[in-house]
Amino acid sequence: MVDTKRAEGAPLPVLGATTAGGWGAAPSSSLAELTRALPDIRSSSDPADRVAYARDLWPRHHLAVRAGNVAEHRPAGIVWPESTEEVARIIRWAHDTETPVVPFGAGSGVCAGVLPTKRMIVLDLKRMARWRRLDERARTLDVEAGHMGLPLEEDLNRRGLTLGHFPSSILCSTVGGWVAARSAGQCSGKYGKIEDMVLALECVTGTGQIVTLRHRTSGPNLVPLVVGSEGTLAVVTSATLRLHPKPPRRAFAAFSFPTTEHGWEAMRAMFQAGLRPAVARLYDPFDAMLARRGAVKKGGADSGGTPGLGAAALRNLLRRPGAINELLEGSFGSAVLGGSLLIVIFEGEGDAPDQDLDRARALLEGPAMKARYEGEGPAQKWLLHRYSVSYRQAPVFAAGLFSDTMEVAAPWSKLGALYDGVRRALGAHVFVMAHMSHAYPDGCCIYFSFAGTAGSAEPGREGWDARCEATYDRAWRAALAAAVEAGGTLAHHHGAGRSKAPRLSSELGDAGVATVKALMRAFDPKGILNPGNLVPDAPTPYVDDAHPKAVVE
Repeated sequence: MVDTKRAEGAPLPVLGATTAGGWGAAPSSSLAELTRALPDIRSSSDPADRVAYARDLWPRHHLAVRAGNVAEHRPAGIVWPESTEEVARIIRWAHDTETPVVPFGAGSGVCAGVLPTKRMIVLDLKRMARWRRLDERARTLDVEAGHMGLPLEEDLNRRGLTLGHFPSSILCSTVGGWVAARSAGQCSGKYGKIEDMVLALECVTGTGQIVTLRHRTSGPNLVPLVVGSEGTLAVVTSATLRLHPKPPRRAFAAFSFPTTEHGWEAMRAMFQAGLRPAVARLYDPFDAMLARRGAVKKGGADSGGTPGLGAAALRNLLRRPGAINELLEGSFGSAVLGGSLLIVIFEGEGDAPDQDLDRARALLEGPAMKARYEGEGPAQKWLLHRYSVSYRQAPVFAAGLFSDTMEVAAPWSKLGALYDGVRRALGAHVFVMAHMSHAYPDGCCIYFSFAGTAGSAEPGREGWDARCEATYDRAWRAALAAAVEAGGTLAHHHGAGRSKAPRLSSELGDAGVATVKALMRAFDPKGILNPGNLVPDAPTPYVDDAHPKAVVE
């Protein structure tokens, strides 16, 4: 079902010309004209705000920050609407004046989904964070797109409810961001991904039209088109979400396996047997060693400031990642590190979690699975530190290194080829580890984490950070090509953004790309919504942000 209404008010004035004025110079009349037209809407063209909204958390941007480079992609300004009607008036003006607009949640995306131009207006939705309607009998909530993740879950918990959506970015992400990126949470095994929770969306299209899209069980269903569209089809202003009772009980367990493949076969067996653990996380041997440790150390010699001897040694070690990866991935590394580790958490009411765990143990501890029960400790420790990974990246960059993650997925029949192919492609350039945390009866997501350092100097990239950037680019190009060759997806829940968009045609094919572009034209005829994002024919997978004159292969 689609309900539509036109936004009220006359079209807003055209953006004006630019003025000089140092590093913070911007199109001077952009925000001035907008403020005169809509004086009740908070806006800013302050240089600090424009830098703060110039990019998301794409790790490649961090190299520019470390190099001391001010963001090159600053928007004309930022607006903070407080209602859907205000969003619609802004978008109608942008449509009439052909001014690009990018919706903005909390800025925690990692795929360059936000990369403004000097004419672009950033539409920050965090002032739209109200609960519109909670139906406790139907267990649904209509909530505005700017609501932050953790406060939403905490408020629901106080009412005995849960959304069941726990992305690692829950501390710094919004409902609208979840919908835009097709987010997945740590408990997807029981509750699904965000697309499984969305019952309806209120949106503003690229013409300024307010539409309500409702989930349909027959006929055309437009909700899945907007979920995962990364701000290119419409501005999501609210979402009606399916809720669940807050689970009163949990059952924990951990199992070790001789190899990672034995572990994912155990996951496949569980899900195909009808078991649905809220959490099922399989770690390769090295990642398993880190998971067993469980906590994030505070401070330390290399936690900030000038990198010390430990950082220098690590940088030298990571200049030859191939041999390290081969050693740790082989049987020797697996034996020394203790094999792979699977943690599972069942939750629910009464005896259901314990009964499900008993079924899982009976299945996994049989002779075919080769699982060794390791008790409750590793799973309980993981739950205690479930969001700690969000704080591990800064010390890596401070040590002169870089790190990133890549999440891909495939049917079980292709999972081995995907795992081996992407791991081999990354491993030639960076140190790599992996875990699997979103499983289904028909397939699974692989989440690769990798770290690297500067390679040899090449033309245009002689500096340390430029050389790190070159290594980073080579690793990503090789990994994306390997994922496509193995029959996997390019992403599972982080989105495509600008970083993966050029490879999208390899996964979707010409007909798929044509369909995406046709949808963009239908929702946004003038192409004002986040232009350049999710477009497969972008000229290069990587934008020269830190070093604009560098040569990209």
